[in-house]
Amino acid sequence: MHAHWQDVLPPFSFAPRTAQFDAAMRGGFVCALDDTGLIEVSGADAASFLHNQLTNDIENLPAVCARRAGYCSPKGRLLATFLAWRRNESIFLAVAADVQAAVQKRLSMFVLRAKAKLSDATPDHVVLALGGAGAGAALGRYFDTLPADALAIAQNAHGTLIRLPDAAGQTRYQWIVPVAEASAAWAALGQQLQPVETAVARWLDVSTGVPWVGAATQEQFVPQMINWEVVDGVNFRKGCYPGQEIVARSQYRGTIKRRLYLAHTETEAAPAMELFQDGDQPCGMVVNAAPAPGGGSDCLVELQLAARANDAPVHLGTIAGAVLHFRELPYALPDPLAPDA
Repeated sequence: MHAHWQDVLPPFSFAPRTAQFDAAMRGGFVCALDDTGLIEVSGADAASFLHNQLTNDIENLPAVCARRAGYCSPKGRLLATFLAWRRNESIFLAVAADVQAAVQKRLSMFVLRAKAKLSDATPDHVVLALGGAGAGAALGRYFDTLPADALAIAQNAHGTLIRLPDAAGQTRYQWIVPVAEASAAWAALGQQLQPVETAVARWLDVSTGVPWVGAATQEQFVPQMINWEVVDGVNFRKGCYPGQEIVARSQYRGTIKRRLYLAHTETEAAPAMELFQDGDQPCGMVVNAAPAPGGGSDCLVELQLAARANDAPVHLGTIAGAVLHFRELPYALPDPLAPDA
């Protein structure tokens, strides 16, 4: 957990993992996301600056919804993935905590004459994940109206509430709470919802098929390799950004040979673990992984299309490693043989 959160939130303990999963799938849960950092971009040119750096349209980002975006190297490889939203005159970026400082520093190098300032907003907030049957009632004391659609936003003095994609049949939210309110909010929420570990909340994220890039997987993937354009993280009609030519070429010249898939393994998986089908050459990589309710791991894996189409098993870590059991994504992938694929 972030060091400042340990000082802000009242002491608490977790129930056994089975009870946590039950809350995530049925009753209702709250989680302090200790793996999330926040970057605030302020100034008159904040939107135009980010628009020229990220894979999505930030200039036209509405105040009523969040938007996914990526930050690429000049070679088109993702350095980070974000959830972006406006609040007052600033744009906030939620990003994996283990890349936040480096990405913020890199972006700052390109501000040049733009009227934009990047700062670490993590110490000023606590990021909570909430969901399940009781979450709406628990949040009702803070927000008059809850966002109804995925990535829709409600904002007031209590912070920013973002509706996340449903998972395990449950509604989910991400609440960015001002640090001054965090202790009281956590205590109140804990009366109605089960506190769960970040790993349990991330299992729900994995099940939605929406990946995130952290330190272990930086510069490993062109956006399409992890379905980033499928989950609306790329806008192909906007102007240039670092790596844009390579991303566009992959989209329109039929060079997408890898995709993101949802899978389960009976052993522990971790980001950047390689996948094998035959021989000693890897055919893919684990992007994200989380412990599964029945044991083992559920994971999002980047994999060659040919390996997925093949009936031969895909193994984790080595050719003799645990077999992956693939599951259906909650969205359809483009046909690789279609003219625009």
